[in-house]
Amino acid sequence: MNQILKAQSHVLSRRSFLMTVGGLGIAVSFGTLADLAYGATMAAVAEGEFRPNAWITIGGDGTVSIIAPAVEMGQGITTTLPLLVAEELDADWNRVRVVQAPSDAETYGNPGFYGVQLTGGSESTRGYHALLRLTGAQTRLILLAGAAGMLNVPVRELNTEPHRVLHPSSGRSLDYGEIAAKAVLPDPLPQAAETDLKPSDRWRYIGSRTIGRIDVPSKVNGTAIFGIDVQLPGMLYGAVLRAPVQDEGPQTIDDAEARKVPGVTHIVPLPYGVGIIGETVEATKRAKDLLNVTWSTTSRVRSYTSQRLLDEYRAVGRDLEQQGLSAHANGDAEAAITGAARVIEVDYMSDHVAHATMEPMNATALVTGDRVEIWAPTQGPTGTQGFAAEVVGTTPDKVKVNTTFVGGGFGRKAEADFIVDAVSLAKAVQGRPVKVIWSREDDVRYDKFRPLEAQHVRVGLDAEGNIIGWRHRIVADSIFARTLPPVFEQAGGHDDVVTEGAKFNYAVPAHQIEYLRQDNGLAIGFWFAVGVGYTRFAIECVIDEIAAARDMDPLALRLELLKDQPRARKVIETVAQMADWDRARNGQALGLAYSDAFGSHCAQVAEVSLNRETGVIRVHKVWCAIDPGVAIQPLHIEAMMMTGITNGTGHALFEQINVIDGEVQESNFDTYRVIRMSEAPEIEVAVVPTPGSPFGGIGQAGLPPTGPAIANAVARLTGGVRLRHYPFTPERVKAALDS
Repeated sequence: MNQILKAQSHVLSRRSFLMTVGGLGIAVSFGTLADLAYGATMAAVAEGEFRPNAWITIGGDGTVSIIAPAVEMGQGITTTLPLLVAEELDADWNRVRVVQAPSDAETYGNPGFYGVQLTGGSESTRGYHALLRLTGAQTRLILLAGAAGMLNVPVRELNTEPHRVLHPSSGRSLDYGEIAAKAVLPDPLPQAAETDLKPSDRWRYIGSRTIGRIDVPSKVNGTAIFGIDVQLPGMLYGAVLRAPVQDEGPQTIDDAEARKVPGVTHIVPLPYGVGIIGETVEATKRAKDLLNVTWSTTSRVRSYTSQRLLDEYRAVGRDLEQQGLSAHANGDAEAAITGAARVIEVDYMSDHVAHATMEPMNATALVTGDRVEIWAPTQGPTGTQGFAAEVVGTTPDKVKVNTTFVGGGFGRKAEADFIVDAVSLAKAVQGRPVKVIWSREDDVRYDKFRPLEAQHVRVGLDAEGNIIGWRHRIVADSIFARTLPPVFEQAGGHDDVVTEGAKFNYAVPAHQIEYLRQDNGLAIGFWFAVGVGYTRFAIECVIDEIAAARDMDPLALRLELLKDQPRARKVIETVAQMADWDRARNGQALGLAYSDAFGSHCAQVAEVSLNRETGVIRVHKVWCAIDPGVAIQPLHIEAMMMTGITNGTGHALFEQINVIDGEVQESNFDTYRVIRMSEAPEIEVAVVPTPGSPFGGIGQAGLPPTGPAIANAVARLTGGVRLRHYPFTPERVKAALDS
């Protein structure tokens, strides 16, 4: 399917333009029109407006409205993607406004995600860039054709500068607004192909460091609308009491005291809990606390205890007779290891982690008969339509999704449980919108955590210390088995998100990756960098262990293993220079790690110190060099690296979810430990693009190297003490020091 979508994006025909005209959206103004207008809809084409396709509308005043197909959750994508269109259109950026795409996967679906509307996986730029650049280029050709008719000259005599079509020989020109007011859509439409795209030496916007993010001003002045900010006439509020163990439901409900709370209007039994609807948030919260519910006791998740299971996962990984599904095989790694002069065999593990987004789960829904309208900070409008339709018993085309700003997503808001809450309660009070806001405690306890996992890595070295075989076994549950069963089944039970990042570009003659799925019932989900966050932890720490075994500088070893990878070498050499790698530190040490995940090359050096008495690690500074291929917005890339590094530091040192007998032990930031501002390292980022390379993903590229860089620094500081279990809690650090 991906191949079909990619092929379709190369040439946009007149039919494809006309077939996709129309649709409503949420308007966002920027540039010289800096005020956000969330809640406004994109009206039908008015007199004097020109809409050559579903992505672009040009007003008679010259304002160019561009659809932003991806969801803004702090990663700057609603600037990046429209900027690609504006570049090829030769639009004046100060006369552009962005319109959030409506829920319409047929028109605005991401080619990188099988055509659905979903933001995640660092796939937005990689999925949309070809389509959007061609859309801008073809619209420019349409404007040129329209201007040729108005000026009565051959189109070949015309060219463009920002927002104008020029006829150099006569000195005449037309503003895009003038063309929009009078142009006739040419028939046939001019065709745009890759040869019509601007060469990089003519780019005005791509690579610029002067263009700010369009979402930032509203977030600073407080006018930005997140899901939690939505207010509608006649709105009610909702809360849901969930079972303490997943997959249990209410058996008996005593709601007598809850119904006495002033402002409570409805108590709604649900298959998975009890819903409360009221006039205020406070009323629903009070009533929720007063419910007396007897829960079922049949869920197999009641036997889920994370630490016990992690020990089992480690044992499974070590049992080499137990074959896993092959995720990658280059040569016979085990045969090579069997004949090796030396074998390094280690286990790396990661606990569950929660998303803990700053904006907790929330959604507002209005149900009227078989029609549903939703206002939500969702990463997946297409999934939202499907789940809402299922709750109401209607079809997805009758569900309208208004996507707001997302106050932190990290994969959590690609889920639909909070959507189902709002729609289920709104169904009970048809005609009135209901807003559901999860408490922080519910947000942590009922999250879809990153998988619990254990990795067993076996590496064979020859007599000279060269790697001759690498076997990597990943033991974890599947995300796709729950979220995308057809993809999981089509892959024969393999989950390439869980094993993502295990395939590397180091020069190893025999490399084997195995996936050993463990199904214990707990729903797990996508989390910032997902599999790459832990697979690179194991890989990059093992590289340092090999370097130590060879008595070799870990920087030199990586450069040796990447001798045919110029982009990889460039970021490693750059970050080493930034950090002054060879300079001795007093009481501190440097650690290095590298990743090529998401199509971007990223190397980091972490400077750490360690209190041996308490086991507390302090990360003082992290240097980062990132090669995204084409750097569309370098300043934004720097900001995303800082986000990834800060998050990566916190998750490596602190973040941990413990499940005992199916019940999550953590509930809020007092028990689920996240990084504090005082603990955040100083960060220095260098963006080192490679012209002519593919567009890489950036949203998650900064996190994977951070943890292993910290662990490798601790090993250098302590003479070889290895930290192999995320997070590096003080207790685990002290145990490693004492072992």
